Amino acid sequence: MDSIYELKPLGFHWELYDPFIFCAHHNDQFPRGNEHQGPDPGLLKGRNTGNDFVVKDGFRMYHGEKVPGFPVHPHRGFETVTITLEGLVDHSDSLGASGRYGNGDVQWMTAGKGIQHSEIFPLLHRERENPLELLQVWINLPAKNKFVDPYYKMLWSEDIPVVNVSDPSGKHSKVLVIAGEYNGTSALSPTPDSWAADPANEVGIWIAELDPGATLEIQASKGKLNRSIYYYYGDGLTISGQVLPGKHQARIRPDQALQVVNGDRPSTFLVLQGKPIAEPVAQYGPFVMNSRSEIQQAYQDYTETRFGGWPWDRLDPVHGSEPIRFAKYIDGSEEER
Repeated sequence: MDSIYELKPLGFHWELYDPFIFCAHHNDQFPRGNEHQGPDPGLLKGRNTGNDFVVKDGFRMYHGEKVPGFPVHPHRGFETVTITLEGLVDHSDSLGASGRYGNGDVQWMTAGKGIQHSEIFPLLHRERENPLELLQVWINLPAKNKFVDPYYKMLWSEDIPVVNVSDPSGKHSKVLVIAGEYNGTSALSPTPDSWAADPANEVGIWIAELDPGATLEIQASKGKLNRSIYYYYGDGLTISGQVLPGKHQARIRPDQALQVVNGDRPSTFLVLQGKPIAEPVAQYGPFVMNSRSEIQQAYQDYTETRFGGWPWDRLDPVHGSEPIRFAKYIDGSEEER
């Protein structure tokens, strides 16, 4: 069996495999911000604001009207793992929690039985551009956990383990261990009801950065997993002798160690792996359940309860003009970085 199979080009939304559902790579060169932390209104002319997913002048507004991002929207039945590589995100939710995170931080949110939240990209800098890059990964929840209480936690960049590797030729790589374990280094704990919380499920989320010509090994797994690599920066890798072109994704063998050799430019890729949940999946928009009837019930519950309402005075809250990273949780506790 080859090391690589199901090789495909990367699109805006990447194809994922159980227990993962969805991944998007956001990379926007946002301009200088105005007093409202959004772009100058002149830059919004000609855009379909509120549903702007076409790159123009280097950025998209997504569902934002004045500030880019995703104003209030609901989720049920799965988790979001938001990996910020550059820029800031303002979080607000229907349970009254909030936060500002970015520049390497990761937010792990279990939607469970239902939550509304907003994810806004404030343009704090008024004298220079406000670039943003992030990856958001959706992980399914098994039926037994789809109605757990919502929960979110921050994995701050200063605490996320990084494995630095030097190959025999002295070339360097580094691996950010966001979930799971890489070569003996374990990630921070995810949310308690996550599929990733049980080590037997071998959920792994790693971002690897390789210098030109560097060699890196991807360890063999213990169980039967889905494992995929998403190669989004670079010109070419070989994986145990097989070529993976840049801007491509591939499923790779989980049951043996694989040797990754980089080409002549720096490369960055994401690895996702995990034991399949192996349950029926019914997804419609922001809800991921096990059956069509459960999707219908989710919409009914959301219509009746709004998953706790919306305690904020606007649909796209931003949290001040200072680049202070913080988290306020529903139990009243706070963190600041």
